Amino acid sequence: MYEGEVCSAARTLEVVGERWSLLIVRNAMFAGMTRFTEFQRGLGIAPNILTKRLAEFVEIGIFEQRGAPGHTEYTLTDKGLDLKPVILALTAWGDRHAAPDGPPITYRHPGCTGKVDVRLECSDCDATPELAEVTAELAQWAYERKFGTAN
Repeated sequence: MYEGEVCSAARTLEVVGERWSLLIVRNAMFAGMTRFTEFQRGLGIAPNILTKRLAEFVEIGIFEQRGAPGHTEYTLTDKGLDLKPVILALTAWGDRHAAPDGPPITYRHPGCTGKVDVRLECSDCDATPELAEVTAELAQWAYERKFGTAN
């Protein structure tokens, strides 16, 4: 763990920050992969690494393991599905900064086939602030945990 960090982003990276983690989740979400062999073939990931990541994901509740040995399926839980905006945001960044030939995939809304984007929105006024306008405010409990109580 990131000792001394009182940060949800740092804690999330402990769970899904390893190289293969979000690719496994992405393939479950968008390619419908549920079987060990599908993940291994689709990603070209070493079996020992895939075994470890899937076991960790099951343990922390991102995937649920179903079926008999040899026929095991890994399905995303609600906790795992909550990572969908993360995948979309990383993809958008990659499309802008790491895709010289243009976006290789577009995420769409099946109801109308429109393109799906991740957007910032203020929970109070519904405004869509510019990135430079977004600030971070440390919660009181987090401040006290990190710096001790104020006198």
